[in-house]
Amino acid sequence: MLDARVWFLWAVTTLVAASSTRSPLYVIVMLLTTTVVGATCATGEGRRAPLSPLRFAMVSVPLSALFNGLTVHLGDTVLFHLPDWLPLLGGAITLEALAFGALNGLTLTVIFSAFSVFNQVTPVRDLVKLTPRAFHEGGVVLSIALTFIPQTTQSLKRIREAQAVRGHRVQGIRDWLPIVVPLLVSGLERAMGLAEAMVARGYGAVTDEEQPLRTQGLLVLGLLLLLAGWLAYLFRAAWRIPGIAAMGAGAAMIGLVVWMTGRAVHHTVYRARAWTGKDTLAVLGCTLTLTVTLTQREVLYYSPYPQLTLPAFDPLVGLALLGLLVPAIVTMAAEDARPLASETQRDEGTNGGF
Repeated sequence: MLDARVWFLWAVTTLVAASSTRSPLYVIVMLLTTTVVGATCATGEGRRAPLSPLRFAMVSVPLSALFNGLTVHLGDTVLFHLPDWLPLLGGAITLEALAFGALNGLTLTVIFSAFSVFNQVTPVRDLVKLTPRAFHEGGVVLSIALTFIPQTTQSLKRIREAQAVRGHRVQGIRDWLPIVVPLLVSGLERAMGLAEAMVARGYGAVTDEEQPLRTQGLLVLGLLLLLAGWLAYLFRAAWRIPGIAAMGAGAAMIGLVVWMTGRAVHHTVYRARAWTGKDTLAVLGCTLTLTVTLTQREVLYYSPYPQLTLPAFDPLVGLALLGLLVPAIVTMAAEDARPLASETQRDEGTNGGF
């Protein structure tokens, strides 16, 4: 299993790559890649997504095409006209607008598929570890919330089964009352039990430490630089480069404050996970995809306006997008090597018996 940080980088890389193009060929390549990675890596006892990418595409693609076609009246291929007196909807409905909306829905499907895979392959404990130590209290709240979701789902299932045995049938809003009240009571009981257990184990017994004046000053200065650089970039064309520099400096100061605050938080690790060669290969694959995405934006660009045309496809860029496939490759290689290792150990044991 790969490190949670690697999976987070993979999901962010997919997000950036999918947001950088509207070419259906590149989007389909990324969608197939995320599907293969999900089928290969998101197996076993991982959390299952409540909505599959295929079902999401069946909803997002038509709705996005319809919304864009009704609100964007651009393109040369006019299908029909709506009355001009209709606010926002009045005007020509073009094939190009419908196609661009469908491409937006397909892009959303890729992003949804990537984060669905990330949710399935990343355990809750590893997901909480991604939270910076400066926000450890928020990480605890997040872990509790993520733990309560499946428990609440199981409680709801048991309550509905118990009410169905008693002859209860849900036919309207009022029929949900015998289900919601026991569900709420069971949730409050779990919350009270968890609170008592945390207090018994001494959680929150340590007094809060005040942040030093230096840390507070760095945070205020970083926020001011970030705001000033953003305003200069937006409203002063001649100050864009200094504005970008100011935003970078402000973000660096804020990151430094978060790191310094996290260093003051004491924590222990029960079992530290070692960085492996598979993690390095997955990071290199994401780096390749991210580099090509950021440097070849002209190649990735596609627009169906003003007239719908066939998109161009660069094989080298398509191969670079396959860098997102590295997690599936290293996972398959590890699964193939595991039976060989166990078979070798069995043979050694048999020979030792003689």
